[in-house]
Amino acid sequence: MIQTHPGIKAVSMQNIDINGGFWYEKQKLVHDVSMWNVYKRFKETGRFDAFHFTWKEGMPNRPHIFWDSDVAKWIEAVAYYCEKQREPEMEAIVDDVVDAIEEHRMKDGYFNSYFELLEPENRFTRWNDHELYCAGHLLEAAIAYKRATGKDKFFKLMKDYIDLIYQVYYVEKSAAFCFPGHEEIELALVKLYKETGEKKYLDLSLYFVDARGYSEPYNANIQSHLPVRKQKTAEGHSVRACYLYSAVADLAKETGDSELFDVAETLFNNITRRRMYVTGAIGQTCVWEQFMGDYDLPNQTAYAETCANLSLALFARRMSVLNPDAKYADTAELVLYNSFISGMSLDGKSFFYSNMQEYDHVVPTRNYHDGHRIFTPAPQRVEVFSCSCCPPNVVRTVASIADFMYTADENTVWMHQYFASHAAFDGAEIDVATAYPYDETVNITYKGKSQTLALRIPGWCKQYTVCKNGAAVETEKNKGYVYLPVADGDVLTLTLSMPVRFVEANPRVWEDAGRVAVACGPIVYCMEGVDHKDIPLRDIRLKRDADYTRVTDETLGVPVLKTTGLVRTWKDDVLYADESDVSPCDVTLIPYYAIANRGESDMIIWTLLA
Repeated sequence: MIQTHPGIKAVSMQNIDINGGFWYEKQKLVHDVSMWNVYKRFKETGRFDAFHFTWKEGMPNRPHIFWDSDVAKWIEAVAYYCEKQREPEMEAIVDDVVDAIEEHRMKDGYFNSYFELLEPENRFTRWNDHELYCAGHLLEAAIAYKRATGKDKFFKLMKDYIDLIYQVYYVEKSAAFCFPGHEEIELALVKLYKETGEKKYLDLSLYFVDARGYSEPYNANIQSHLPVRKQKTAEGHSVRACYLYSAVADLAKETGDSELFDVAETLFNNITRRRMYVTGAIGQTCVWEQFMGDYDLPNQTAYAETCANLSLALFARRMSVLNPDAKYADTAELVLYNSFISGMSLDGKSFFYSNMQEYDHVVPTRNYHDGHRIFTPAPQRVEVFSCSCCPPNVVRTVASIADFMYTADENTVWMHQYFASHAAFDGAEIDVATAYPYDETVNITYKGKSQTLALRIPGWCKQYTVCKNGAAVETEKNKGYVYLPVADGDVLTLTLSMPVRFVEANPRVWEDAGRVAVACGPIVYCMEGVDHKDIPLRDIRLKRDADYTRVTDETLGVPVLKTTGLVRTWKDDVLYADESDVSPCDVTLIPYYAIANRGESDMIIWTLLA
């Protein structure tokens, strides 16, 4: 049994200012563009109006069971921006929603814009209709908004609603189901417990977790096929799964229950060692957006929903609070720089629901039988979709990205992610100056009490150096971290060697056997057809010993890798041949997160070596 570290706590983004580099630019883009674009699309499609209960039969934009959650996540993002600077225009929109909730909630505190308006008699009767899922997201938004602005009306309204849910589910057990079909409220309840200190909210969260697998529905898609404490493999809908596992990790932390930690650890290892794409994406199939079996990682039909990828990062972040092992932060980093941020276009206006892991424009057009076609992910992002959970999930996460940086106990600060930033907490100030992930140097200035600073050495990094006040320091890694004593005024320089790497897959991942994925630092690269006119991407061969030059692409505005590869020339009338001409070709490798920003184009991650 792995020992957890009960004294470790997460350091909140409230204590950290991102002030440069990759995530500063993303936060600015989301603030200036994405927040307003998502709001406009949600306004146009009726999501905000639904809170005012003005819809009538025959009108467009009929309210939907999960619309409350879409708006809630947008509100949560507003709160995170308000942490750093008040946002009067955005706050006015939020306050209007809060007033509408106050006006239209039921006398007992219940609020759900769908059920109240369309099916009030059916509240708490259908486990799979996102009722408690919406309540959870509204609660998370209310807590964040109260912390950021000091306005507590929203919080009080949601606390009333949660008290009703506690009475119905935990005390009376009078609802038609024992646990929600879509997890989320479980981790929101842990936040409410930490905000109020009232243990009943922790009890309710634990009840929802432990009730699964002991009563109907017995359904792997909602992780109720087995009691949670007996689960060994990640099953079912991948977002629901990792939200559940995040709650399990939270509960292990708050209760000290080592059995729950062991469950979370087992499931984390199953995902990251058997069921995760090289980009950190999860959820291999469009069928109920589920996990598939071990090593079953098809590329062209991958689902890899943006919310699913994010949910894995959220799970990993929580595991870092339980046990200082770098594998958790390594996974979070992989997701954040690849399969999460790929969900948003470079201009911040549009989003992917599913994130393709390979794209060939011919595949979606193939007619297999009587018009049937296989699923392939959308080749272009859109500004809003009918199930639009991903855009507000992206904006709330980018706004709060600093939550991934640190954990701490009385004597040690663990630095999990390297973002250019200033942090102040627990009698210490830490300034980080870096152009990571494109630069290998991280400069850290420490002020405050003497303690230990633990720096993560990413799993992909084979060579590194640490200097303290200009002098090289001998270090040894412990679970992926190097531990350094620091005192007021110390300056550390961490250098993480970032050569181009050729990543191979376990041969049981049969689609990728014999091929490689190119990576540099935490970023996975790929090839797009737009850069390789008339050259079949699957036939390009890369060379290990070639020069790989990083340049900024003028169209994309991001660093790309340029090199020379090889390609075979075929005659159109030849199906198979034992000889063919080989000629050099120019190759451009772009960061995976930058795909599909220059129009529809073929794309491939896994390629051949010459």
